[in-house]
Amino acid sequence: MTVPNTPPDPARADGVTDAVPAPYAADRDPYAAPGPASEPYGLPPGVDPTVAKGRSAEPVAQRLLPELRVGAATVLACLVLGVVMGALWVWLAPKVPLVVDGNKILYADPEGEQRAGADSVFVLLGLGAGLLTALGAFLFTRRRGGGISVAVGLAVGGLLASVGAWGLGRWLGPSSDLVAQARRVGNGGHFSADIDLGAYGAVLAWPMAAMVLLLALSAAFGKREEDPPPYWVPGPPVPGAGLPAAQPAAPPEDRREDRPQEWREDRREG
Repeated sequence: MTVPNTPPDPARADGVTDAVPAPYAADRDPYAAPGPASEPYGLPPGVDPTVAKGRSAEPVAQRLLPELRVGAATVLACLVLGVVMGALWVWLAPKVPLVVDGNKILYADPEGEQRAGADSVFVLLGLGAGLLTALGAFLFTRRRGGGISVAVGLAVGGLLASVGAWGLGRWLGPSSDLVAQARRVGNGGHFSADIDLGAYGAVLAWPMAAMVLLLALSAAFGKREEDPPPYWVPGPPVPGAGLPAAQPAAPPEDRREDRPQEWREDRREG
């Protein structure tokens, strides 16, 4: 686009056009106009354009297969650790003691905090599992630079593992049929209530902890890509890259006819 009322360029009066700029490389003129659409404009230095075109032509499924493998392995590792978490929750969670009094089932410790303690133990186990899985996933995938599959695998796997640990703990813990247990122990007998979560948000402790630690590790120790040189730093000059063709210099004009008549006479007399 040309600013209105701009005088024509005398160098272009004979139809001379700029030379086609060279392909993008370290020695390209940063002020040159981009070349045709067929040029590999925008590729980093040292990348073969034929290789880049071949990669872009690969099927989407083939390119996503490695990411899916990493994500599936991360989810599987979380599920295995979720089984361990469920067993630890049954073992470490405080039990709620109950007592049979006639035809009633009462709390042996009416002001006890065992229910809240079970939730706290579950949250602590979830935080520890989230930190452990995030650290392992980061170390395992650091060489390849991580990827979105690692984050998605940790989030989905952590959530599924937490829900699985919750269900496994309820299944391995005391029975939820209080009437059957009261009949089994008889009048005056003691037994423990089933363990359960009072705060369902505790299942989010694992994926949240994993996401936070993965983000911190990626920001501090993640794989770094070399920054490209600034666009204002030109490389070695390329002949004819984006510059108009050289024009022959015009011979100096003889301006003696423009001088005053008196000045020319004085010069001749001198």
